[in-house]
Amino acid sequence: MKKWLIPIMIIAFLIAFYNQNNPHPNVVITVFAVVVFMFGMMKLSAKTPSKNQEEEIEEDE
Repeated sequence: MKKWLIPIMIIAFLIAFYNQNNPHPNVVITVFAVVVFMFGMMKLSAKTPSKNQEEEIEEDE
């Protein structure tokens, strides 16, 4: 999943910035690109363990 998620995020990022260089940027395209980028960041950061995870495990025991 990570193999296709990062390129999609990069493409969405580039589309959002390219769209802003136009004289009349399309808001729908920019919003869609930002949503895709944020969704990708959410998916990637979900795999990162919490720094408080060890403390939570000790409290449960």
